[in-house]
Amino acid sequence: MTPYRFDSTDSLLADLDGFRVEIDESLERADIVLHRPPFNIVSMLQRDQFAAVFAVLDRDPKVRVIVLRAEGENFSSGGNIAGFMEKSAEHVSELAVNIAAPERCRKPVIAQVRGYCFGVGFELSLACDFRIVSETAQFALPEMRIGMIPGSGGSARLLHMIGICRTKDMVMRAKRIPGRQAADWGFVTDCVADAELEATVAALVDELRGFSPLAQRTIKGVLNSGNNVSVNGAIEIEGQAYGRLRGSEDFKEGVASFHEKRKPVFKGN
Repeated sequence: MTPYRFDSTDSLLADLDGFRVEIDESLERADIVLHRPPFNIVSMLQRDQFAAVFAVLDRDPKVRVIVLRAEGENFSSGGNIAGFMEKSAEHVSELAVNIAAPERCRKPVIAQVRGYCFGVGFELSLACDFRIVSETAQFALPEMRIGMIPGSGGSARLLHMIGICRTKDMVMRAKRIPGRQAADWGFVTDCVADAELEATVAALVDELRGFSPLAQRTIKGVLNSGNNVSVNGAIEIEGQAYGRLRGSEDFKEGVASFHEKRKPVFKGN
């Protein structure tokens, strides 16, 4: 992979704080790599930069899949606690907006996790589409220990994923959940042996690249929107999206390739 080149006029992304961005154009893959070892603590500036980076990668036609990962033994132990005291109450009440960037991004986003995945690091991973984790992973929202609550969407997303009983058990007790249990509870996609983590993520990237980009970004929007409305509302959203895709070139190609018994060549329109 090579360093990703941002627009030189974008001052916010001129000096990334505690992470880097890489691209492999042959694989249509971009990686956002946390690198403030050993715990990859997330700064307030970093949150703003995350949102800007996801927006740039979302617009880049060279990128089909985004991987969020970290250097070292831990994904992230959470945010810089001192930073919260330096910002206004109004500012910290909107922290979830930046951390929701992977969810807003129309392309598939995979979180690759090993070791500690706490606080805002965990919340960021929950905003991704897939969480592939190693057996070394541990998840927690430990804010209770400092007289606070999660503030970047973590408890709300968990509530939708694992229900109120397990969310209370985890959040109100600042409880750590190991990777295997996280898979059993359903808030991670897969838990694999640590030595298999990178290969498992690479295989998922390759699999996702085989689908229609248009259909993929459509179903991501349908599922994210449908998650926040009634079943009837979600069915209506799905139906409207289905109708729009009916006339797409990718759908025509998919039908043709099915009948011709060949691999489809999708172009994303």
